[in-house]
Amino acid sequence: TMLDAELPLTPGEWPEWGNPIEVPAAFALIRSYSPYDNVRAQAYPPMFISGGLNDPRVTYWEPAKWAAKLRHVKTDDHLLLLKTNMGAGHGGKSGRFESLREAAEEHAFVLWQLGIEG
Repeated sequence: TMLDAELPLTPGEWPEWGNPIEVPAAFALIRSYSPYDNVRAQAYPPMFISGGLNDPRVTYWEPAKWAAKLRHVKTDDHLLLLKTNMGAGHGGKSGRFESLREAAEEHAFVLWQLGIEG
């Protein structure tokens, strides 16, 4: 995201985070904590990764790319789910109950992975 100057919020973030396109030290620092760039061949816990098709802050392919890399290198057989919400932006779907439905899905995943039935 920080490497795409065409995204609406990216240039406005550079004063705080640094411009990784023009400043190698900013690129190195951002890369040091980038989730994608820190994936290693190791065991990971069960994961529920989500994104929104209409998210201007975290483009939909970023969680998909991260999930694909995790699936490729992880050494365990824990569940890794990717949900791309086709009608949502950065804050999830709009609507009176949509945020509650999304929270319920996340909580259900955690309870399922903990073996808690209800």
